[in-house]
Amino acid sequence: MTSSDTPPVPRRLPSGVHEAVRPGCALLRLETTASREGVLDGAWWPRSRDMGAELPALLSALIAHLGPVTRVGLDTAAWEGLPTRVLVDDRVVHVDSFPVGDDTVLITRGDRDIFSLLVVPPDAAPDAARTAMAQAVRADNISQAAQILIDTGRGRGSSG
Repeated sequence: MTSSDTPPVPRRLPSGVHEAVRPGCALLRLETTASREGVLDGAWWPRSRDMGAELPALLSALIAHLGPVTRVGLDTAAWEGLPTRVLVDDRVVHVDSFPVGDDTVLITRGDRDIFSLLVVPPDAAPDAARTAMAQAVRADNISQAAQILIDTGRGRGSSG
């Protein structure tokens, strides 16, 4: 077996990473193969609903791990200051409006490789945000973004 035949060793998040999560952070489970198993590929907790201010940092982090990102899909009804394009590392990333709700952002790498991220509301309590983000990045997660937020007390259907 050559070194190219050796399957990559999955890298795990350090056990203390969830305690360090704060607004402005993204937790990513980036399995960049066609066999991605979880419903979501990661989670993001923006500091505000101003996407013009929030997107550049998220895209820089994603580009560092994924390579060139071509598009971002967000629900325009859910966000303020949504630009039509963002310049990141001298590359234009187009921002499209999709009716995905305020709990999801779609990231496109290349033409068709789409990553779906849970978006934790900016005003989420730290414990609820950490719990939601941890659920989203689990490889065995079968819950959609809206359900994760409901289950952790941050969804539209919750009372708290």
